[in-house]
Amino acid sequence: MTWVEFTTHDDGPLIAGRRAGSGPRVLLLHGGPGLGFDYMSELADELADENDVAWYQQRGQEPSAVGGPHSVALDVDDARRVLDALGWERAYVVGHSWGGHLALHVAEAMPDRLLGVLSVDPLGAVGDGRWPEFDEEMFRRTPESVRERAREIDELSMAGTADDELALEGMRLVWPAYFADPEHAPPMPALRMSSARSGEMVPSILAGLPALEAGLSGIRVPVGFVHGSRSPMPLAASTDAADRIPGAWVEVVEGAGHFVWFEAPCAVRAALRRLTRE
Repeated sequence: MTWVEFTTHDDGPLIAGRRAGSGPRVLLLHGGPGLGFDYMSELADELADENDVAWYQQRGQEPSAVGGPHSVALDVDDARRVLDALGWERAYVVGHSWGGHLALHVAEAMPDRLLGVLSVDPLGAVGDGRWPEFDEEMFRRTPESVRERAREIDELSMAGTADDELALEGMRLVWPAYFADPEHAPPMPALRMSSARSGEMVPSILAGLPALEAGLSGIRVPVGFVHGSRSPMPLAASTDAADRIPGAWVEVVEGAGHFVWFEAPCAVRAALRRLTRE
């Protein structure tokens, strides 16, 4: 697969990404909110087999602008700026985890630019987003010998006082917990993290939850959810939102964890086919 680089070309902070494939236009949003895009590269290749896929690095890490400010509203606007840079009047949006949550914000803010949304194992959009349940399940799956250290780093990260090296240490400790079978999880790939971005984004995400929930019933583009049956993210994070969005559906992928495409290759692509048929 040959990926071609692109960048925004307006007066805003630089956003850079890549594009490949042909077919329905798909904008891919990664999770985090302080992660690099790299962990989704296999999914991007998979989807580009049948679609014109563009992904971009969210602000906070190179090759996009590194500095802040960081907020949900700015991330929504960055998605619009990327669509403009690509020359796409409308597109499907596929997001994972925080990116799946962001996709719902995008659907509420600019429905005229979207053909549909596929949210993959997302952070919830109702109430507290099921974030506390997700955290507790992650720590429950983490070996007791490192659990307290993982909790300590998580608290520092949520407070915005962890540096990038410490944030990566925390990710290594909990990495296996994202998978259906933590004892046989693959090694953590080379990840990049921006603790500064995470520190600003977490309070912005939490503050935006009530408005996001209130707007779900007004979403009129087709919306689908894909959720791993053995993900640490509660299934209700998807079903809570789907119950409030007219016509939304949820596909549960048996035996998959949070990174659905790792343990169930082609499951996300099949769900995207369903969405594009709608």
